[in-house]
Amino acid sequence: MVQNVAAFFRDLEPEDFYLLSGIEQGMRFSEWVQREKLPKYSSLTSEEIEYRIDRCMQHELIQRKTIQYEGYQLTFEGYDALALRSFSERDTIDGVGAPLGVGKESDVYEAMSFQPLALKYHREGYTNFRAVDREREYTSDRNHVSWLYTARKAAEKEYEALEGLYPDVSVPRPVDQNRHAIVMEKLDGAELSRARLESEQVVGVLDLILEEMAAAYQKGYVHSDMSEYNVFIDEDGITIFDWPQAVPTDHENSDELLERDLTNIYGYFKRKYPGETPESVDIGALAGDITVDELGSIRSYSDS
Repeated sequence: MVQNVAAFFRDLEPEDFYLLSGIEQGMRFSEWVQREKLPKYSSLTSEEIEYRIDRCMQHELIQRKTIQYEGYQLTFEGYDALALRSFSERDTIDGVGAPLGVGKESDVYEAMSFQPLALKYHREGYTNFRAVDREREYTSDRNHVSWLYTARKAAEKEYEALEGLYPDVSVPRPVDQNRHAIVMEKLDGAELSRARLESEQVVGVLDLILEEMAAAYQKGYVHSDMSEYNVFIDEDGITIFDWPQAVPTDHENSDELLERDLTNIYGYFKRKYPGETPESVDIGALAGDITVDELGSIRSYSDS
């Protein structure tokens, strides 16, 4: 798990961020930034760099390699610190609180501001970069890609989708984005996978999810990773979150991805609530302007 840099963030000095920014710039061109290039990238003297390296290494903001040459790269903690500084300078958030969720591809924290917010750090590409690089649409056209680029593009893509969907679709309200991080509305309620619906609620909640998916399609987006793990449910309804892999409806595989999303959601309800879930659902009736011709094979789904 990546440590929360908020614990020591206020102890960092401007020159520490000069070094971190310099390494970030150098990583655009190579995985490891050679020691002799740091003065150019950071605008610090060699003597100052030595001191700043020690400070940043102590906080695990950077890491070093000495095979072939002395080189440095940011850790995710270092990248987090740079994003957090930008949010602080913009007065987007005042501080970072307790973790709200930790996963393989993101960490989410409570963000302190004038209202409850959430701070999401994207982690794509750091621990299993090659697999992510093959699968993610937003890295497929680059030959040299660092994990910084992969995580930043994921955040940019998700923020763009949220801005395109909100408020017409029930998604978290986007607030700000920098590097690999997003500030958004904090969600209340429970993850669908952990909720236990009453018998009379099952059909209604399933219909709400399908209606939001249809509304997203009408706004030009397919989630493409829908499951019970990215739907929040509360007394006011449902919210669909985690949109970094969303594709536009004019994408060549959008219909196939939408069909997979619908199948995943319907399959979950059929497994967990077999007696309450209808044998089939008429997607066309819920989708409004989405016609059978536009969606090809998407008509209805059953457990057969």
